[in-house]
Amino acid sequence: MFTRHFLSFASFFGYWGLSGLFGSALLVGTSFAEDWPGWMGPRADGTWTETGVWERIPAEGLKISWRTPVGLGYSGPAVVGNQVFVSDFQKKEGESTNDPGTRDNLKGTERLLCLDSQTGKTLWQYEYPEEYKLSYPGGPRATPTVDNGRVYHLGAEGHLACLEAASGKLIWKMSIKKDLGSVVPIWGYSSHPLVYGGNVYLMAGPADGALLCLDAATGKLKWKALPTKEPGYAPVVLNKGKTGVELLAYHPEAIASVSPETGSVNWTVTLDPQYGMSIMGPRVSGNVVFASGIGDKGVAFEVKTDNSGKPKILELWRETNKTGIPIANSTPLVVDGIIYGCDCQTGAFRAVDLKTGERLWESFKPTTGNRRGGHGTGFIVKNGDLFYIFSETGHLIIARPNRKEYEEIGRFKLLEPTNESFGRPVVWAHPAFSQKAVFARNDKEIIRVELAK
Repeated sequence: MFTRHFLSFASFFGYWGLSGLFGSALLVGTSFAEDWPGWMGPRADGTWTETGVWERIPAEGLKISWRTPVGLGYSGPAVVGNQVFVSDFQKKEGESTNDPGTRDNLKGTERLLCLDSQTGKTLWQYEYPEEYKLSYPGGPRATPTVDNGRVYHLGAEGHLACLEAASGKLIWKMSIKKDLGSVVPIWGYSSHPLVYGGNVYLMAGPADGALLCLDAATGKLKWKALPTKEPGYAPVVLNKGKTGVELLAYHPEAIASVSPETGSVNWTVTLDPQYGMSIMGPRVSGNVVFASGIGDKGVAFEVKTDNSGKPKILELWRETNKTGIPIANSTPLVVDGIIYGCDCQTGAFRAVDLKTGERLWESFKPTTGNRRGGHGTGFIVKNGDLFYIFSETGHLIIARPNRKEYEEIGRFKLLEPTNESFGRPVVWAHPAFSQKAVFARNDKEIIRVELAK
């Protein structure tokens, strides 16, 4: 769920996309409000900079301004100006088993909805019939991306569409599996569209090139890169690295730095998570890159240059069953040299030293609640020195973790978990933070909850 901006990561890259130097913004009354135009926000780094918001949960709780019915979906919302964009699946036939190794067959309608951010009223919708043959077939995975007056939508079976954000008018569409010959991954297409420099980038291609570059205005394929057995599920990350502006692409065999103009490969680091589950967006802090996946597969490495100016990779550590953190559903944050993320194998929320891989502490409070659970999930957003974590239990948690401990300040129940995983109820959709509010969804509704003091 990506935008046109570079991943600045505040203290990490400090480099911004040309089309959004200060991020998208609008005025609500006399206060500044920051847009959330795609996955993980305006900088795609999980940071939220609005001020005047609650730093604790008030005694009376948080105000829910509106509720709007939606269907099935793992995809989070995007918020730009007075519009909220969210995708869903309206099931008509079939049953979900949520068996990790079984493709369930569902028939229905996949949709992209545009809602009024102040009222929740539907402004327009784009829909088409769709048949799912997926494991965990609970709706679209990719958050819509809004850029330059257009919204880009990727469905779970590879329906890719570009529409006018204001009206919903279709500009172009394509089927990744039919038009490009890509094989749908068992858990569906999940790579949040990245829009930059007039192009759309996705990890969704066929075996001769998992990384796709499409013309943002027409949908025409410009190039493919990174041949691999399958594309995986990760978003493409934009970064200013040692070789200049680069795409960081994580597929089930490696992480690669790729030129956004030509698709040429600058460097590659082997990383092979089990079951092809390359999911998280690689994180960058200074010159250090981190990525991981299930099966105790993870690596942190520094990108340097040799005497000729060519990139040189220095591995800092490889994950073991006692070091690092295997990531799946939610991409971690790196803050002050510490990785904060969710261990997909135990379900714990964990802090790890970026330079050494040392595990500093862990807690189940912001994920499963109080016990181990496969793929325990919390979606992390940082504002100032506070974390706003949307737990799979449906709670919004305000916390202040540090190198020594997990410190929870308060929590408020936003939504009921309406999906299921490993025998427990879950809600697995990244929320949006904009207009001093949080926009969150499950498989029945999307809500706006006020966070302004």
